Amino acid sequence: MKVAVAGKGGVGKTLVAGTLARFLGQEKIQVLAVDADPTPTLATTLGIPPEVAEKIVPLTENDELVEERTGMDKKTYGGMFKLNPRVSDLAEKYGVPGPDNTTLLIAGTVTIGGAGCMCPAGALLKALIRHLIVGGDEAFVMDLEAGIENLGRGTSRGMDALIIVVEPGQTSINTVRRIKKLAHDIGVDTLFAVGNKVMDENDQEAIERSLKEMDVPLLTTIPFDKAIRHANLKGQAPIDFAPNSPAIQSIKDMIPELRRRLNTKASQS
Repeated sequence: MKVAVAGKGGVGKTLVAGTLARFLGQEKIQVLAVDADPTPTLATTLGIPPEVAEKIVPLTENDELVEERTGMDKKTYGGMFKLNPRVSDLAEKYGVPGPDNTTLLIAGTVTIGGAGCMCPAGALLKALIRHLIVGGDEAFVMDLEAGIENLGRGTSRGMDALIIVVEPGQTSINTVRRIKKLAHDIGVDTLFAVGNKVMDENDQEAIERSLKEMDVPLLTTIPFDKAIRHANLKGQAPIDFAPNSPAIQSIKDMIPELRRRLNTKASQS
């Protein structure tokens, strides 16, 4: 399973990405969890100790690495550099072991001019994501920023699905629309949504109605759960802090449905 998780900031995409990775790892699957958010927090959700996480340098901020692999200082935005740098060993060299057969790789992000960049760090990031999605043997779960700028036509090939996390509210719904358009533009046609922070039937109906209008299938809804907030206050992985909480169980129950839908799509193609 190779999936990316996106959504407006604060909707719970990191909760879904990290907990999904942990549950897959509990099935004895080697899982590579990639944090490609500008403010990386996937380490906490995975259960990597803060004293370890705070020492991790995102790959795109590792100046020596970027210069070594691309042949140019990452701060230089002119001249010639390698558009396809060698990245096959980066997960092994820079991945941080986590619980339940997971490995965390903080890729970092590049935001220049709002439309990606032709710069050394950008080339390294795109090559890395393309390699992981297309060539890796592990399960792959990537926590994206609010948009999907880290993906592209070259990197999306081989990805099984893009999961968009949405909460009740028009701002979050509008983000789904934007992500769906971006996904279409780069050729990602397998989209699913996960509703989060659902408090009552009104929230449920609002999410279902909006997603139906956009023709985005809903995998599951996750109830509003105070245990998730308490886990965050404690700085603990929600799956460790409250493994039997309603939100965590909803994510666990989502996995068979995700597999069923992916298998159905594969059999139809």
